[in-house]
Amino acid sequence: MPEKMSDQVNLERVIEEFEMMTRDAGQVQQETLRRILEENRDAEYLLSLGLGGRTDYQSFKAHVPIVTHGDLEHHIQRIADGDPSPILTGKPITIISLSSGTTQGKPKYVPFNEELLDSTMQIYRTSFAFRNRKYPIGSGKALQFVYSSKQFKTKGGLNAGTATTNVFRSSQYKSTMMALQSQCCSPDEVIFGPDFHQSLYCHLLCGLLFRDEVQFISSTFAHSIVHAFRTFEQVWEELCNDIRTGVLTGRITVPSIRAAVSKLLKPDPQHADLIRDKCTQLVNWYGLIPRLFPNAKYVYGIMTGSMEPYLAKMRHYAGDLPLMSADYGSSEGWIGANVNPSLPPEEASFAVLPNIGYFEFIPLRENSDGVELPPVGLIDVKVGEEYEILITNFAGLYRYRLGDVVKVVGFHNSTPELRFICRRNLLLTINIDKNTEKDLQLAVETAARVLTEEKLEVVDFTSHVDLTTDPGHYVIFWEINGEPSADTLRECCSVLDRSFADAGYVSSRKVNAIGALELRVVRKGTFQLILDHYLGLGAAVSQFKTPRCIGPKNGKVLQILSSNVVSSCFSSAF
Repeated sequence: MPEKMSDQVNLERVIEEFEMMTRDAGQVQQETLRRILEENRDAEYLLSLGLGGRTDYQSFKAHVPIVTHGDLEHHIQRIADGDPSPILTGKPITIISLSSGTTQGKPKYVPFNEELLDSTMQIYRTSFAFRNRKYPIGSGKALQFVYSSKQFKTKGGLNAGTATTNVFRSSQYKSTMMALQSQCCSPDEVIFGPDFHQSLYCHLLCGLLFRDEVQFISSTFAHSIVHAFRTFEQVWEELCNDIRTGVLTGRITVPSIRAAVSKLLKPDPQHADLIRDKCTQLVNWYGLIPRLFPNAKYVYGIMTGSMEPYLAKMRHYAGDLPLMSADYGSSEGWIGANVNPSLPPEEASFAVLPNIGYFEFIPLRENSDGVELPPVGLIDVKVGEEYEILITNFAGLYRYRLGDVVKVVGFHNSTPELRFICRRNLLLTINIDKNTEKDLQLAVETAARVLTEEKLEVVDFTSHVDLTTDPGHYVIFWEINGEPSADTLRECCSVLDRSFADAGYVSSRKVNAIGALELRVVRKGTFQLILDHYLGLGAAVSQFKTPRCIGPKNGKVLQILSSNVVSSCFSSAF
């Protein structure tokens, strides 16, 4: 067993350092920008903009443009292809991160370096310190549904993998997790296994083997936790048999995984009977997590944004256990830590760490001419306003649009606390309608309440704009955990249509400039096929987010959905 927490990390000191840093966030931001520009003053990109080695914000703002990934793509590609020049950074970039790829249909390349790894560990330590003050854990283990995708070499010989993979494979990550008493139940061979389904099964098995030691349950995204326990419902008897006999099921065929997990097994009929009794006593699996893991203090993972639709199922499995949303960041870098862990996920906010990057905020309200307002600094944002974030980091991104919309809900000392709202890019638009991911989510939540009368639920969902009809119309795909009646589906469809409250959508529907919304129900397991598709492209389950709108670049996903439709209907709402 590791030593006691106090011997590993002084969590109160972590909090003190955070408090001190956030008391003068503006000064820390200036110093952070100076460091970034000084370290990268010889980068071709900055030299080409005429910055001339200056490190003050006014010069930075005057010379460095606001950019998207597309603006930097050719620079990043040169790095990936092996050009040793100081292209975006003074020091060479040796690792490439891959975004999840669910938005564009293929992963984006993003530069990654030691500074980003350091900031990841700082975020982990900070949020854990606040979390542990509220919900202290003792010496034990964590049931972590984490998966590392394969790393590969780019054309130029650089290691490339998802951001989570680059973190999980670092020695710094492992030492940090040990220091925070957050050791995974599962051996490394399970985390780094080549087959997600086998790794998931073994995560569940290892969790059961150490069930009395499990202090919390976590994954990068809420989706992975829900998926894990949906899988448990299907395989629990097989897991019990493994524990009873001490022999790992034949479904585990990867030699490294099989060998590592088999070492943990020994025949234990009493333990198997105990788990069987607990499972059979549950009603519809409600409270499964605390029943299986009696010493677990909470469930932890990213639960905001596109993860919110999974919260109802998370609460079903978690019973009375607190759900805590993990920190706020992206493949491009971290932004803030959850320092208010007692807030429910729907109200989670994230205090920006002013030393891990330089942040600017574009106000989303336009001026009288409809022109985008100029960005403001970290300490100049206003409570109640919504903004799009620009990030400048230590790995070669300067004034980079993340595409995230956040709302400032308060300040922690002088650093803002942000609530994630949605991705800025529009999901659904045909005419003058503008519906975002959040609008879609709220419409689905409203319509899904109709299913509760038949004790059914939406397992997952996505959308598509169908322009092959005249006029074009919205298509919503649902996977449901049973078979609703035709009348119920028609009612769901009309409620969906009415729940898009955007004025442009409503007026367009009324004059038939947008056609009737179509609800298509897909067969059970369809969204698993979509996950498998992205895994085949090199994505990691730990980083997977169901794409909420299937655009033209995601033709294969649309094909998977369309070929698995079992029923459909059109709205009669307008």
